[in-house]
Amino acid sequence: MRFTYAEAFCDPMFLGPLAQAADDSGYDSIAIPDSIMFPAESDTTYPYTTDGDRGFIEDKPVIEPFSLIPYLAALTEHLRFTTFVIKAPVRPPVLLAKQVASVAVLSENRLRLGLGISPWPEDFTALGQPWAGRGKRLDEVIAVVRGLCSGGWFEHHGELIDVARMKICPTPTEPVPILVGGHSDPALRRAARLGDGWIHAGGDGDELAELLAKLDGYRADAGRAEEPFEVHVVSLDAFTLDGVRRLEEIGVTDVVVGFRYPYTRDPDTQPLTEKIDLLRRFADAVVTRA
Repeated sequence: MRFTYAEAFCDPMFLGPLAQAADDSGYDSIAIPDSIMFPAESDTTYPYTTDGDRGFIEDKPVIEPFSLIPYLAALTEHLRFTTFVIKAPVRPPVLLAKQVASVAVLSENRLRLGLGISPWPEDFTALGQPWAGRGKRLDEVIAVVRGLCSGGWFEHHGELIDVARMKICPTPTEPVPILVGGHSDPALRRAARLGDGWIHAGGDGDELAELLAKLDGYRADAGRAEEPFEVHVVSLDAFTLDGVRRLEEIGVTDVVVGFRYPYTRDPDTQPLTEKIDLLRRFADAVVTRA
């Protein structure tokens, strides 16, 4: 089992020391969130909290992922960086491919690209992209990013995205793993068809088992059941050795752990020293023994 450390909405100056501590303590990865802006007016909701309230994001610091990851990579040796998750359909696909390739090169292949669809139409409006057809657009964005990051000439002529024959340089020496986030049936099918893995956003254990069963079925339908596939999960089971073993038994490859509830409107007042102590204590108790 691999462990990803998650810390969101904290003082940005804490991120470097936290990444170094996670690197030194044996974590495989650190989760890198993505939030573009907070609209003054919105009637949409957040799909992964019980009340749908999105107010917890207002005035919370989130550094742009492709700016943050090279900074953290320069401070660490082994730690990987998992975007959790990039709102891909709101971004120009060729620019996204260039950002992904650049970060993968500078981090020496330590990037794992978690992608998903923003649940908020305001993100699409702010970046000048259509809300309609966003699922199909994400499919084509994945094709463009994977194609351009592979090196050599590439072109794409889809229903929504058209990319003339081109290439970018440099490109990473290893393929960037693409992990698809989301709990809906279309998201699970997309992960099964196009992804190198799937990212879970939390929920109860019964729901997780149901989602994994669906995912296995969709992978079989796509003829990909025997291919390597990463499953990244947020679960309370990840906090004990017995729970980790239960997750391994149902096919989980990576667990995401954090030590502070982030879905609150209150500012983060937890000191850096306490954050580091918590991640190290968990590493000693679970990460190094799993």
